[in-house]
Parts: sequence; C-alpha cells; structure tokens
Amino acid sequence: MVTNSYPPLRTAWIVWGLGALLYFVGFFQRVVPAVLTEELMQEFSISASALGNLSSFYFVSYIAMQIPTGIMADTWGPRRLLTAGSFVAAVGTIIFAIAPDFMWASVGRFLIGGSVAVAFVGLLKLSNSWFPSRYYAMVGGMALLSGIIGAVFAGAPLRLLVNHFSWRPVIFASALFTILICGAIWIFVRDNPNEKGFQNRTAPVGRAFANGSRGILSGIIKVFRYPNTWLLYLIPGGVVGCVLTFSGLWGVPYLSTHRNMSTEQAAVLTSALLVAWAIGGPFFGWMSDRLGKRKPLYFAGCGVGVAGWFAIIFLPEISGLFLVVILLLTGFSSGCMVIGFSFAKESAPEYLAGTASGINNMGVMMGPTILQPVVGWVLDRNWQGQIADNVRIYSLEAYQSGFLLMIIWLSLSFILVFFTKETDCRQTIR
Repeated sequence: MVTNSYPPLRTAWIVWGLGALLYFVGFFQRVVPAVLTEELMQEFSISASALGNLSSFYFVSYIAMQIPTGIMADTWGPRRLLTAGSFVAAVGTIIFAIAPDFMWASVGRFLIGGSVAVAFVGLLKLSNSWFPSRYYAMVGGMALLSGIIGAVFAGAPLRLLVNHFSWRPVIFASALFTILICGAIWIFVRDNPNEKGFQNRTAPVGRAFANGSRGILSGIIKVFRYPNTWLLYLIPGGVVGCVLTFSGLWGVPYLSTHRNMSTEQAAVLTSALLVAWAIGGPFFGWMSDRLGKRKPLYFAGCGVGVAGWFAIIFLPEISGLFLVVILLLTGFSSGCMVIGFSFAKESAPEYLAGTASGINNMGVMMGPTILQPVVGWVLDRNWQGQIADNVRIYSLEAYQSGFLLMIIWLSLSFILVFFTKETDCRQTIR
C-alpha cells in the first residue's frame, strides 16, 4: 500500500547508503596499487610503465562502462545495476587476489573497474528518486565522501594489514566483503519510494527509453548536442587525474624518495589528501546549492588546484608542515568536481539524467586513466639506472617531468570552466 507521504530522510539515507558501499569498495580498489607498489612490482617483475598499465586497466574498463551504465541506470533501475556490479566486482577481486601472473592480475583489475563503474551513476539515480531536489548536489558530495573513505582504508590501514598478513589474503577478504554488499543491495534497496510504500518524488526510474522515439542511440546523440556536455566531460579529468595519479599511484614513492618520509608516512599523507578531497566534495555541493550557482565555485576550485599542485611538485624546498597544509588545501579544492554531476544533469533533458551523468563520470575517470600510465612512461624515460630491492628509483627531475602533465591538464580544465553556461541550479532543459 502506497501512502501519501514522501519517504523520511532516514529511510532514504539507508537505501542510498547500501548503494554507497559499492562506491566505497570501488575507491578502495582504485587506490590499492599505490600502497602495493613494491609488492606488485616484485611479485610480477614489472617496471613503472607496466605498473601504470596494470593500474590503468581499472580505469579503462571504468570509462568504457560509463555510457552503458548511464543507459542501464535509465532502463534497468539502480537496484539491479548495483547488485550486478557488486557481484562482478567480487569476482574480479578474487581473480586479482589469486593471479599467478601479470596477465591474470590485469584481468582482475579490468573486471573490478568495469563493475564498480556502475556505483556512482546508480547512486545519482537513487538520489534523484529518494531525496528532495534541493539535496541533489550535497548528496553527490556525500557519495564522494563515501568513496574516499574507501580510498583512505586503502592507505595506512591496508598497509598495516598487508605488512601483517601479506597482500593476497587481504585482497581476498575484500572480495568476501563485496559479496555481502551484493546481497544487502538486492534485499533492501528499491528503485523508487513507492516500492516501499511511500510516494515517489519523481517519475519512476527505468523508463527513459521505453518510447521508440527516445532510442538509446538518439538519446546519446541528443545529450552531446548541448555544449555543456562536452565541456563538463573534459573538465573533471584534470581535477581527478591529479588527485588519483598522485594519491592513487605515484605520490607514495615520490614522497618517500624525495621528501624524507617512510612508506607508511607517505601513505598516511596521501590518505589525508583523499580525506580533504572527501570533505571538499560535500562542502562544494552544499555551497553550490546554497548559492544557486555552479560555475563560480567550480572555477575557483580548479584555480586553487593549479596553484597547489605547482607548489607540491616544483617547490621541493618547502617545509614538511607547509607541504601538508598545501596538500590538504589542494585536496579540499578538488572537491569542486562534484558540482559537475549536478551541472551536467541540469544541462541535458531530465529523462536522460543517467546518460548525462554517465558521460560526465566517464570524463572524471579519463584523467587518471591517461595520466597514471603516461606518468609512469615519463618516469621510465628519465630513469637513471638506480635500483633498490628490485624496484626502480626515480630522480626528482623525473617526477617533475611526469607530474607536469597533471598541471597542464588541470590548467586546461580551469580555462574550460569559463566557457560553460550557468544553470543557476535549475533543470534548464526538460
């Protein structure tokens, strides 16, 4: 029986929170190679370029799944989408945990990336169905927070567990946790409030392509007709590419080699960067909703990020405390990318919200997908032959050459925000 009342926020948060657990797992798996750099290079006898490629298999499949994910979110609904994603993620994690060689490890990473790719778009669909519209950007920020908490667990806590148990049993245990999430989502999550006896806030999800005139291909083409779609696809890659290339792969060896830190201290600092990013996401989402503007905050966040990364990479003489402050501020400002999801949704037809969000999320992951292996390639090109414990050691100049690519992309993002069209936090296209 459906009541005339909307779902209470407590119920909405529970339904949404179960889906957010898959996003937690996705970020955990995304950052794993950064902490296991030495283990993976030794286990599979690979160079920096190969490690970058291993890590990028996650992002390649993640990106490839974004438009299909948006379409499935608009047709299947988030419950089935999130359940299927968590099941495949568990399978991929098991393969990675028991991989006998580099090829099978790559297969596992590929499956993990493609499966957890459904999490964020699924959460956005749940947000649209279960929460009042004024919460949309803020809930998007909370999604980022839940993901980055997962990344934090893949920092110092993972390092401690791996030191005690070795990496394979720890990764296998994370697969079992993912299977539990799969069951919980199927049992408790519902696409729409009326399936739990409440009044729907929006039209039921899963109907976007029911009309033949709104076919899948025509829907994708229509979304790309709007200039904001292209701009908001290109912009977040610079923001997220910097954060995840540094904290997700090359930050730990850079800090431990050239900032006089232990591996554990470097892992804690890169985790702190992610925590700051997690806090910045809800803040920028909340502030954007409160101000009724998307563009100014996005512009400001990118600008602070450009200045911060330049200082981190090209001012090696700065003190340890100042470095920590700059890293935290840079991570916090990177939370501005959350605005892009609401921005993209408001810049395309409402019935194609999932497709627009998937395209935007594809742009988000384009940054680390390209930058992680390319930075590794630049490091190998500038390698001077130093080795310690069968792991290559790279000079400061090599890291600066590689990290310069991050700054160039983020600077481009900063410029492109200027050309976006403000939506004033309203659905401008019906």
